[in-house]
Order: sequence, then structure tokens, then C-alpha cells
Amino acid sequence: MKLKVNILCAIIISMIMSSCNQNPKSNKDMQKGKQMTAKEILGNPNYLAISYGGYREKSRDSQPTIKELKDDMKLLSVMGIKILRTYNVQLPHASNILKAITELKKEDSNFEMYVMLGAWIDCLNAWTDQPVDHNVESPNNAAEIERAVALANKYPDIVKVLAVGNEAMVKWAESYYVQPNVILKWVTHLQELKTQDKLPKDLWITSSDDFASWGGGEDQYHVEDLEKLIKAVDYISMHTYPYHNSHYNPEFWGVPEAEDSLADIDKIHAAIERAIQFSKRQYDSVTNYMKSIGVNKPIHIGETGWATVSKGFYGPNGSRATDEYKQGLYYKLMREWTNTAGISCFYFEAFNEQWKDAHHPNGSENHFGLFTIDGKAKYPIWDLVDDGVFDGLTRNGNPITKTYSGNKKALMKDVLVPPALDEIMANR
Repeated sequence: MKLKVNILCAIIISMIMSSCNQNPKSNKDMQKGKQMTAKEILGNPNYLAISYGGYREKSRDSQPTIKELKDDMKLLSVMGIKILRTYNVQLPHASNILKAITELKKEDSNFEMYVMLGAWIDCLNAWTDQPVDHNVESPNNAAEIERAVALANKYPDIVKVLAVGNEAMVKWAESYYVQPNVILKWVTHLQELKTQDKLPKDLWITSSDDFASWGGGEDQYHVEDLEKLIKAVDYISMHTYPYHNSHYNPEFWGVPEAEDSLADIDKIHAAIERAIQFSKRQYDSVTNYMKSIGVNKPIHIGETGWATVSKGFYGPNGSRATDEYKQGLYYKLMREWTNTAGISCFYFEAFNEQWKDAHHPNGSENHFGLFTIDGKAKYPIWDLVDDGVFDGLTRNGNPITKTYSGNKKALMKDVLVPPALDEIMANR
């Protein structure tokens, strides 16, 4: 009898120990199934963000297939990218991205990708031959918001942010900008849907716009409706582009007299360091304005980037800002700053897209990607190719290889030193 009791005790103890050993796995599985929120992923360096367009052709009439989108998602995922930003829901692109992510999650339970879903906002007669009216919104906006709401409700596990408009308030967007009251109207509408349980309560609402539109620039932007908008959004998504300002506001970019004696490579590094400081000042200007109206909420970077080809304002006959080496420096330093500071940076952009300036193949807008259209990794991510991160993955059927065939000496032949500051000032 005593032997039987001992055996029974041993069995019970074994079952208890087995149960205890299973607990970590169960907890891990529970964590895996946990629904992450915008609050948890934004500003989290383990959830890198990027702006994404999957278009391969010169027109958006040619939509990327689900397979092409899945190939892109896999490439971005192995880079540590877990949040994508899209721009509109007028075309099938954004909804197809959500379908592609859904399929990848079904194929691999560990696959994780979230979306900041953009709804495009226009003024009356935007993109037509009729005179635009910036004080009246396009009648198309209501349907765009309705489509965005439907997608957010259909894919609540993926869509974590809704952004009302892209650079829709900044005055230089002359083709389509609206007044802040239009953005405020739709942000308020979406926030009300959350209170009515018609949108997920943890879905964050914002608008993604130039730093100036968020009060960091000229006084003309400091209007009552902007104050109300800042109070209405869940966070501010601001854009900063020292690359463009190397032409429009170039004082920070020019090589000062004190650096004349530096080697060319050091002049380039110093200029990119100043570019990062330029973005930090723009970030601080938005922070200061926000706090001046009694608000304190997160500010993340909805867009910033550096092009690698330009025959225009930023190329050899302009600010000389454009090449892959400078893109690599800017990308590295921007990620270091934002990751350390707890700021999400939706770096612009993942892949080159040739539809943006279809009539000018060497236009800078076509060349902001970290990858070329055919899947070559540009200099900022050469190290990932070396590390084998992309092994077995393709874009357009091509394995991921380096631009310039990985020859840094060949790359550096296209790298120009920024102009001297006194040269810039003399030409203004």
C-alpha cells in the first residue's frame, strides 16, 4: 500500500511540475495574442515605422498585386519595420495592403505589422482645370472618410491610426490645401465615432502635416481652429524635410568658413549633422507651440527622408544634397535620434516609386526609397544585405542585392560636397 501511495504521489508531483513547465509557454502565447495599441507601438524603438507605397509602374492605374505587396511586407518585416503609413483609400492599394498583412498573419502566427491608414483630403476643385477654393472642401472627402472608417473596423487588429489628410493644411500645397477647420471637422467626427463604439476606442486619430501647419512656422498658421485641432487629435504627426530646405532655406546646409579646412568627407558629415539639428529645431518649434496653448501630447514624425537622385534643385546644379551616401548618413542619424527620444519616425520611404514624377525619371520625388523599384538595397541598408537579412526574399522576382554592386568607391564618385555658405548667400 505504501508503495502504491508513493507511486501516486510521484504521478501527482510529475503532473504539477509538467503544468508549471507549461505556464511560460502559455504566458508567451498569451503575449503573442495580445492586441497592441497605438499608444504601445508609437515611440517604441522595437516597432520601427516607414512610409510605404508599393507602386512599380509610372501610373497608379497599375496596382501592385497581393503577392507583390506580401513580398514587400516580408522585406520590411526582416528590417524591423512593424508600422506602415499609407496615404489614401480612394484606390485599392491600402485595402490590398491590409489583405496582404492578413494573409501573412494567417501563414505565420509570429508575423506582426500595423498600419497608419491615411484618408486623403482635398479642397473644392482640387486636381481639376477649375479654380480651386481653399475655403471649401471637396465633396469627395466624406466618402474617403467613410471608406477609412470601414477599413479600420474591418481590420482592427492592423489599423491602429487614422490620419485625416496628408500635408492638407500647408500653404505651399497650392493644388489642394484646405483650412484647418476642415481637418478639425473630420477629426472631431472620428473621435465621436469612437465614443459611440462605431470605431475602436484605442484607435488614434491624427492628421499628418508639415511642421509649419502644426504651429511651428509662420504666424499665419496660428489660428483658433488649429488650436482646437491640436486639442482634438490623439497625437501630432509632423513632417520635416531638411533635404528640401537645402534649397529653400539653405543656410544650415552651406559649409561655413570655419569648416573650409576640413576634408571633403568631413564637410559632408558636418552638413548632415546640421540637417538633423534642423529637424530637431522644427520638432521643438511644434512642441513649444503646442505647450503654449496648454496642450501636452505625443508628437511623432509622419514623414522625413532623403532622395538619392535629382537633376533639379537638390542635384549637382543645385544644393548638391543628393546621393546615397548622404541618404545613409541621414537615415542612420535620424533613426538614432528618434529611437533614443521615443519618437516614431515614418521614414519616407520604403521603395522608389516612379509614378510620383512620371514625366521626369530623374526627378527627386521618384528616388526617396531605401530600395530601388527592382529590389536593389541602397547604401543605408547595405549592411543588412551583408548580414544576410534578405536571404531568400525577392522583389519583382529579383534577389536583394546592393546598388553600385556594393562598390563603395564607385558610389563615392557621385557624392558632392555641399556648397560654401558664402556661395549660397551670394546667390540668394
